[in-house]
Amino acid sequence: MHNTNIEKQFKSGFVSIIGRPNVGKSTYINQVIGQKIAIMSDKPQTTRNKVQGVLTTNDAQIILIDTPGIHKPKHKLGDFMMRVATNTLREVDLILFMINAVEGYGKGDEFIIEKLKDVRTPVFLVINKIDQVHPDHLLTIIEQYKDLYDFAEIVPISALEGQNTDRLLAQIKSYLPEGPQYYPADQVTDHPERFIVSELIREKVLHLTREEVPHSIAVVIEKMQKKQDSDKVHVMAAIIVERSSQKGIIIGKQGSMLKEVGKRARLDIENLLGSKVYLELWVKVQKDWRNKITQLRDFGFREDEY
Repeated sequence: MHNTNIEKQFKSGFVSIIGRPNVGKSTYINQVIGQKIAIMSDKPQTTRNKVQGVLTTNDAQIILIDTPGIHKPKHKLGDFMMRVATNTLREVDLILFMINAVEGYGKGDEFIIEKLKDVRTPVFLVINKIDQVHPDHLLTIIEQYKDLYDFAEIVPISALEGQNTDRLLAQIKSYLPEGPQYYPADQVTDHPERFIVSELIREKVLHLTREEVPHSIAVVIEKMQKKQDSDKVHVMAAIIVERSSQKGIIIGKQGSMLKEVGKRARLDIENLLGSKVYLELWVKVQKDWRNKITQLRDFGFREDEY
């Protein structure tokens, strides 16, 4: 008898979201991941392709890549970034070209569509902010864009209202290849800021404890998000040590050492992020963590990246 109950294959892949500024890419990412994560880095001049969001479900992992700099280059650096961006588009599994229904077609789109003609990757046209326009207007936009490029799918959504975003996710999944889970299920982003923040905290620990604590400590950023109704960024970080005696040293008498680490690190992090920071630190013992390669990866030691 044929067993129809074969386990469903796990799918995973990299999806790049491109589009002019303010079409709602951050809103979409926040809607999908359910956390305010696109706030940390809106500086368009970073050359690395950032993983902006990782969505893990029981049958798929979608890794959203922010491809910086798909716009007409104004200078040499812009030119270089344009090449980085175009290369990324060739390597990802799917491209979401997002436009804003309210503004419709613009000069920037023309440039992007020209670039898309160089890639073989399937491209979805995602029309955002449909809650703000009349359905007739939407049809006009679809007609217009349909003639400009052979889109694999055209999906109208409202990222803010969450309208049709589930349908878009289902369609994204259907285009992804079978693949492994690249990131831990609870990881939602790999902002380079997280790496830098963890390094700043680690530096303060090593500096203040001098020889007493060896370099066998790691710092894991467990949470980094902007607090609602305020411009403060809330950072929660765990300092990982190998032995309980090290934990005692880092905490210090009545928590004095940890308090000093926190005070110094907070000032540096505030400078880095350009906003007020609320920093919470604690110390965890995990014996022999350096030998556990998967943990090393989780703690952000990825050689190919930095």
